[in-house]
Amino acid sequence: MASTDNPVRVVEICPVTPPSDFPESATEFSLPLTFFDTFWFKFHPIERLFFYELTDVTPAFFNSVILPKLKQSLSLALLHFLPIAGKLTWPPHAAKPFIHYAPNDGVSFTIAESDGDFHHLSALYDDTAEIISFQITSFPSQGFCIGISSHHAILDGKSVTMFIRAWAHICKQWEKETHPSLLTDLTPIFDRTIIQDPEGLDEVYLNNWFNFFKSIGLDANPRSLKLLPFYGSPPDNLMRGTFEFSREDLNKLRQKILGQLEKVPKEEPDQINPIHLSTFVVSFSYAAVNIVKAKGLERNRKVILGFTADCRARLCPPVPANYFGNCVGISADDDLEAEVIMEENGLAFVAQRLSKLIKKLEKGALEGAKGKLEWALSMPPGSVAVGVAGSPRFKVYEMDFGWGRPKKMEITSIDRRGSISMAESKDGSGGVEIGVALKKHEMDIFDLLFTNGLRDLY
Repeated sequence: MASTDNPVRVVEICPVTPPSDFPESATEFSLPLTFFDTFWFKFHPIERLFFYELTDVTPAFFNSVILPKLKQSLSLALLHFLPIAGKLTWPPHAAKPFIHYAPNDGVSFTIAESDGDFHHLSALYDDTAEIISFQITSFPSQGFCIGISSHHAILDGKSVTMFIRAWAHICKQWEKETHPSLLTDLTPIFDRTIIQDPEGLDEVYLNNWFNFFKSIGLDANPRSLKLLPFYGSPPDNLMRGTFEFSREDLNKLRQKILGQLEKVPKEEPDQINPIHLSTFVVSFSYAAVNIVKAKGLERNRKVILGFTADCRARLCPPVPANYFGNCVGISADDDLEAEVIMEENGLAFVAQRLSKLIKKLEKGALEGAKGKLEWALSMPPGSVAVGVAGSPRFKVYEMDFGWGRPKKMEITSIDRRGSISMAESKDGSGGVEIGVALKKHEMDIFDLLFTNGLRDLY
C-alpha cells in the first residue's frame, strides 16, 4: 500500500502527432457524439498507471531507446485512432459538441522522473478540451510507468484499453515492420450511425447537464466543457491498496454465498432463477461489504452500489465489439442501508442485489435510460457510493510494449470517485485483482477484514 501523495519532476511536455505523410492524417474531419458520450460529458477523466519493471536499464538506454520507441509507436498508433488526436469542442454555431480533428493535431506527452501521478485532463478553454494525454515517468534502475488520462465523454474503458493494446502491439512489432498493421480486434470502428437514438437521449442528457450546472450556480454557459466540481483533491491521509482473489478464493466465496442465500429473503416471491454468481459479482460483493464495514457507517446510512455495463452486445441491433467510443450505461441499486450490508448474511444479500441488476440488463440495456443521468446527478446527500472502474475482461496485464508485461496496474481516479478498480490477476491464473482507496485507518480495517475473511474460508 502507498500514499497517493507522490511528487514528480517534469522533464518535458511535448505533442505527439500522427505521421504527417499519410493522407488520413492530412484530412480535417469532425465526428459527432452519441447519447452514450453526452451522458459522460462532464464526468471526470479515467486515469491509469502501468508500471514496467526494468532493473538493468540505464537512464541513457531509457532516454535513447525506450522513450523514442514509445513516442514513435504512439504516433503510428494515432494514425489508426485519429479522433483521439483531435479535440472535444462546442463552438457557438454548433447545436451539440463534437470531436474535431485537423492536420497537426496531437496528444500531450509528458516525460517525467521520480514517482508521481500524471496531469489531469482539463479544458483548454470553455469550448475546447483534450481527449487523451500521456505521461512517461522513469524510475532509474527500476523501470518506468505509463500514465494515461482519458476524457470520459469520448472513451469508455473498453475503448481506452483497445487503444493501449494497439499502441503496445505497434511498439512491439515496430522493429519487424515499418508500419505494423493492426489485428482485426484492434481495428476501431468510428461509425456513429451504429448507435441509434429514437428516444432523443442525446438532447435529454445535454439538457440535464445544463440544468444541473445552472441549478448549482456554477456555469450558465450551456456550451461549457467544464467538468463536475465535486471530486476535487483526494482526502488527506488517503491510501491506495491492491488486493487479490485467487481462483480458489472466488470458488470458496461462491459456496459461502450459496450457503447464506437460504437465510436471505428472496427479492421476489416467485423467484426461481438461479443467482448470477459471476467472478464480477462475487469479487464486487465481497469488496463492497468490507468497504462499508471499514468505513464504520451508521446503520441507517444510504449505500449505493453501481457499475457500468458494456452495452455493445446488449443493444438491438448489437454494436460491433470494436466500436470505438462510449457504449456503457450505469446500473445501480440505491435502495440499500449500511445495516443490512453489515449483517451476518450481508455478502449474500449484496450478491443477490447485484445479480438482479445484471439480469435486468438482459431484458433491456436502455430501460429507464431517460432518467439515468438526472438520477446520477441527484444522489441523496450523505449517501455512500461504491462503484467499479475497470474489468478483468480488459486483460490489462497483457499490455506488453516489448519489455515484458506490466508489473502493476492502477486506476488512480478511484481516489476521487469512491470506486474500486478491478482487473485480472497478473499471473493469469484466473483470479481477480482489486484496487481500493481509503483513509489510512479505514484501509487498516479493510485489510484485516479482506485477509481474515478469505483465510476463514479454508
